[in-house]
Amino acid sequence: MTAPYYTDEYVTLYHGDCLEVTDWLSADVLVTDPPYGIGYRRGSNEARGSKHALGIVNDEDTSTRDKALAAWGDGPAVLFGSLTAPYPSPLRQVLIWQKPANAGVYGSTTGYRRDIEAIFLCGSWPVRSVRSSSVLRLASGSGNGPGKQTGHPHAKPFELMLRLIEPCPPGTIADPFAGSGSTLVAAKLLGRRAIGVEIDERYCEIAAGRLSQEVLDL
Repeated sequence: MTAPYYTDEYVTLYHGDCLEVTDWLSADVLVTDPPYGIGYRRGSNEARGSKHALGIVNDEDTSTRDKALAAWGDGPAVLFGSLTAPYPSPLRQVLIWQKPANAGVYGSTTGYRRDIEAIFLCGSWPVRSVRSSSVLRLASGSGNGPGKQTGHPHAKPFELMLRLIEPCPPGTIADPFAGSGSTLVAAKLLGRRAIGVEIDERYCEIAAGRLSQEVLDL
């Protein structure tokens, strides 16, 4: 049995491989940002303020994401992904996060910014009346802000995670690809219990630091 890397009244975080550390499977709703399967790498560009990034563990393909989803089963799931990689299955709906105006310049060669990202809804969801657009836009903020604040190249804006978690079905939130802890921090602020797993210890340390703050960072 793996001991938690961090724990408090609301959140338990484990350091390890989510396919081996399976405590997260006891949760009720999956909200995660898994490896996209795009082989992400990034060089430095001083003019655009981007720094070199080595990449994401298990991002060579979508097999790790798909194995985690298979273990999760038919419970409600929200997960980020790429529009250019294989979609998860079974898929209920695709939402689009439209990033801020300064995002999506790096890697774009067509004249159009790469400023949208897919959010997949999978599993069984309760029937609800329509309340929101499937295109999510944030009121403010920088496309590069979360990564600069947390040290993780794919960190998601805190406001976005709050908007995704708040309407989710009740119960404990699972994040088996916890990264720098944005999902866990948002769940805690909303008063929801959460269980996270992160394979890279440097991000476990960042997530634990964020979660242990008396006033959670926004």
